[in-house]
Amino acid sequence: MWGTHEGMGWWMLIGSLWFVAFWVTIIYLIIWAINRIGERRTDETPLEILRRRYARGELSEEQFEKMRRDLGG
Repeated sequence: MWGTHEGMGWWMLIGSLWFVAFWVTIIYLIIWAINRIGERRTDETPLEILRRRYARGELSEEQFEKMRRDLGG
């Protein structure tokens, strides 16, 4: 009557493992998303970055030309 209910122990173990696997997956996906968002573009050349900054108005024409010459482009 007050026993362990034969056979239920394995199902509880499997359920616990699924619970742990679920939370490990959720935590992994959160960390992956944070890292993915934090990545910087690494495929741009310095000259492309310079042109983008000039296009946004961060650099004057003189600054752009000097930096472009310094980069050799």
